[in-house]
Amino acid sequence: MKKQSLSKEKGRQAARSPCPVSRTLDILGDKWTLLVVRDLFLGKQTYGELLDSPERIPTNILADRLKRLTAHGMVTKQPYQQRPPRYRYQLTEKGQALAAALRAIIDWGLAWLPGTRLPPGQDVEK
Repeated sequence: MKKQSLSKEKGRQAARSPCPVSRTLDILGDKWTLLVVRDLFLGKQTYGELLDSPERIPTNILADRLKRLTAHGMVTKQPYQQRPPRYRYQLTEKGQALAAALRAIIDWGLAWLPGTRLPPGQDVEK
């Protein structure tokens, strides 16, 4: 497992704390990033497919989150069309390692948030 330095790295700001919760939230702790990760787990691969989620992520935020996840080595992007340039996005091993955490959030939401449900076929594998 490759650990990142606490100092400034590849243009990123230094971590505010060595705490693993704090450091993880620096990457994933907004209202959109885990939804993008969820959709990648569910098989969405293109920008258009990711935009088509029920939460209706704004285009500028989706572009930023994909860029952030790619910069942190959690997502790769592969070109599939030259003009205009279009890409397929996939979780790396590092991104796929979020499955257990995402599953725990799903289970907690289903248990504790009334009205929460998963649409058929939209479950993250255990």
